[in-house]
Amino acid sequence: MNRRTFLKTASLATAAASLPNILRSQGPGDQAPVNKINVACCGVGGRGYDAVQGMKGENLVAFCDVDDERAAKTYQEFPGVPHFRDFRVMLDKLGNKIDAVTVSTPDFMHFPIAMAALALGKHVFIEKPMAHTVAEARKLAEVAREKKVATQMGNQGHAREGARLLKEWVEAGVLGEVKEVHSWTDRPIWPQGVKPFDHTKLMPVVPATLDWDLWTGVAQPREFDPGYLPFVWRGFWDFGCGSLGDMGCHIMDGAYWALGLTAPTSVEPVSANQTEISAPTASVTRLHFPARGSMPAVKWTWYDGGMMPPVPADLEESRKLQENGTLLIGSKATVMCDTYYDSVRIIPEAKMKELAPSLPPKTIPRVAGGHFAEWLRACKGGVPAGSNFEYASRLTESVLIGNVALRAKRRIEWDSASMKVTNLASANAFVTTQYRAGFGV
Repeated sequence: MNRRTFLKTASLATAAASLPNILRSQGPGDQAPVNKINVACCGVGGRGYDAVQGMKGENLVAFCDVDDERAAKTYQEFPGVPHFRDFRVMLDKLGNKIDAVTVSTPDFMHFPIAMAALALGKHVFIEKPMAHTVAEARKLAEVAREKKVATQMGNQGHAREGARLLKEWVEAGVLGEVKEVHSWTDRPIWPQGVKPFDHTKLMPVVPATLDWDLWTGVAQPREFDPGYLPFVWRGFWDFGCGSLGDMGCHIMDGAYWALGLTAPTSVEPVSANQTEISAPTASVTRLHFPARGSMPAVKWTWYDGGMMPPVPADLEESRKLQENGTLLIGSKATVMCDTYYDSVRIIPEAKMKELAPSLPPKTIPRVAGGHFAEWLRACKGGVPAGSNFEYASRLTESVLIGNVALRAKRRIEWDSASMKVTNLASANAFVTTQYRAGFGV
């Protein structure tokens, strides 16, 4: 695609009213069979390959990826599915044949692609984190609500057994009052705290299989460097959300849901080796959540880059904290959870066994088939998926406001209702972002 064509198609994301009728509605003959829906997948290499696999029981009608090499495995497995490099061209050409869109791109492109799909009334699935900024998460939830479509964020642990057990235990009072939570991760497992690339001695060549202009999308233009791809973009503020943004929506999810939390009111960050362009090599971020009804305020501490919480007194001497996890410290019991809440155990194990007969009954409906299947059922008229955008936007906001504090390098006070940092005006620059012209965002 040349630059002229690139700019010509650039206003799609916010111009639904001016789109051809073919993109605004579907006639009866365009609908997928009742037991299947027509799905388009944006980002089909890497993690996107998993989304494609999750959709393969439906009618796969289009693929979109800016990197032919990364997408090659998917293209080879599904040779009959048309593929595109520009999501706007895909929606323009095949919008009347698409019911739902999956988005498995780098974080900074979640919003423009999802907004374009929502504008056309499509159901949307987005990998975590739901958005690159707090403002984007808010807007996606708002538009999804208006369009009355089925949505889901890809924090798969939310659909699993452990998250439901934990919520049932908390609501039954098994843990007592929970005022303290700790979450940690072994990320980053990619470079962070990096400086701008030096191209004075060598100018990297863009691979023929990659459209670099489309890859940079709504971000500000820059020279290509292989140091951004295919995985390490996560450590750059312009493209990813660092360790907290990458894993927070997984590791914090079950406890956040169980405790019925909303947005934190203040955040205190400590970081190491952070640069203006890149997330820190390690951080400890403390979020303060207000009381809810009869439930007390919660102090939640996040650790990454090798930092770990204190080992709880309840943990047996022979056991260690795992590389990723969450601890809920209650007045009656402490619970340790793994990344996706597959393992949710009261510690020590002797106490787990002691309490097992008295644990509450399973009252929360279980999810059959996992989070992809859950979303597809919602697309077909079933109950909303558990991590739909109403819920996912709140969780994502709580995670990303931590990044606002990290980037501000100061304690911040957060007024969620007005979506503003109230004690440090300069920090509000990190609540949203500036988009490159040409996408209509």
